[in-house]
Amino acid sequence: MLVVPVRALSFGSVAEAYEQYRPDYPTELFDLVMAYAGRPVRTALEIGAGTGKATRLFARPGITVTATDPDEAMLAELRKHVPPEVHTARAAFEDLPLGPRYGLVYAGAALHWTRPEGRWDRMAELVEPAGTLASFGGPAQPADPAVEAAVQEARAPFLERDDLPSPDGTPPEQAMQWPGTELQQSPHFSDVRQSTIERRLRVSARDYIGHLSTISAYVTLPPADREEVFQRILQVLPDPLELAADIIVHLARRR
Repeated sequence: MLVVPVRALSFGSVAEAYEQYRPDYPTELFDLVMAYAGRPVRTALEIGAGTGKATRLFARPGITVTATDPDEAMLAELRKHVPPEVHTARAAFEDLPLGPRYGLVYAGAALHWTRPEGRWDRMAELVEPAGTLASFGGPAQPADPAVEAAVQEARAPFLERDDLPSPDGTPPEQAMQWPGTELQQSPHFSDVRQSTIERRLRVSARDYIGHLSTISAYVTLPPADREEVFQRILQVLPDPLELAADIIVHLARRR
């Protein structure tokens, strides 16, 4: 039961690598969210902002962004890369003060770290009526199935998997994925939509190892095991390699 909290708070130790190796979000994502909102967004709250990969996408003229994260090391890195007008606050989602409501609340690869108890009730307190909730993210993994299989075999002695299962147990073959599945059941939200932004990235083998070094499953390994698994994976990678890094986007409207 302690695995998720430990992994959720592991990123600060690799904040600079996170900024270097995690891919940026494309403008297409901003356009998709704003088109869904259907009205000007003046205030936005970001949950689990990390080093600001998504922050800099939404921090545009006319939008006041408050970026939150429970890890001060991640926020320190974020402040190096976002406009000075961005407000920052060190806080987990569960500790955010209720009261202010926002036209947009969004999270990039972060909602799965929040506690399930009362998650959507609390979220509803943060989104203004008719406001937008956006959640987006997805893994970056070798596009070639043979290479991905080789990576899985190389890491098997150390990790059975390097991702997290669906928080509500939704099977990967189901059309609607989490958090859309839970949002569809919430009395607070409507018009739940799921979209995919297809993305392919070409990176060096070393840079892919750098990316893996920011994944919590590897960050929390003992250092000797982490070094060994990276060496094993590196040996099976082509150089360069293509990554499948599709972004799954979930959108919902506050009733």
